[in-house]
Amino acid sequence: MNRNCNIYLDIDGVLLKKDGQIPNFADEFISYITKNFNCYWLTTHCRGDENKAIQYLSKYYSAIMIEKLKAIQPTFWNDLKTEAIEFESDFFWIDDSSFEAEKRILTKSGKSVCLLTVDLNNSKELKEIIEQLGKYLMQTF
Repeated sequence: MNRNCNIYLDIDGVLLKKDGQIPNFADEFISYITKNFNCYWLTTHCRGDENKAIQYLSKYYSAIMIEKLKAIQPTFWNDLKTEAIEFESDFFWIDDSSFEAEKRILTKSGKSVCLLTVDLNNSKELKEIIEQLGKYLMQTF
């Protein structure tokens, strides 16, 4: 487990397709990130004390996956998701869409490569992200 690297995770467009379907490789993706990284929600379904992420996802995912998702910690942010990111740590932000203002903050901080933009129109997208994260883990050892 690499607790020196954080994963910031969106739900809509990452763990769920726009039509509410679970994307291909979602179970493998969830298992991989919760086992290997320190994971945080970075979604409108979880903002500080109001964490409805698990309740929301329980309509779609199996009980086994929900137990794994419970390991993901809440974040606190108001306007921009970048408010919740610990920039002094290694991290990946996995989202399907980010604001230009957030991208500028990442660029200004030299962290633009940390944003992994998901496109679930690619049926192997989550598998490819697992592979990308695996390459990162191989480099850190």
